[in-house]
Amino acid sequence: MLAESLALSAVLFTIGVVGVLIRRNAIIIFMCVELMLNAVNLTFIAFSRYYGAAGQVFVVFVMTVAAAEAAVGLAIIISIFRHRQSVNLQNINLLKG
Repeated sequence: MLAESLALSAVLFTIGVVGVLIRRNAIIIFMCVELMLNAVNLTFIAFSRYYGAAGQVFVVFVMTVAAAEAAVGLAIIISIFRHRQSVNLQNINLLKG
């Protein structure tokens, strides 16, 4: 059971990393980051089943960080979309001097 959970977590994390590296749409990248966080949560749960409940505490912490990231990140993406009418990261150069 542990090996299957870790394999599934590795596959999900790899899909998330590939999505972040390949895609240019901010919302898709945002969803891939969430996929990576959920893969890490799956790993924590798998290890907590065998080594104790400390992993579940980390899952709650990661879910809190993911919720905060979603709130702030979506607000930033919506603001950029209202300003530029696009969420393509190649067209966004607001922080360049």
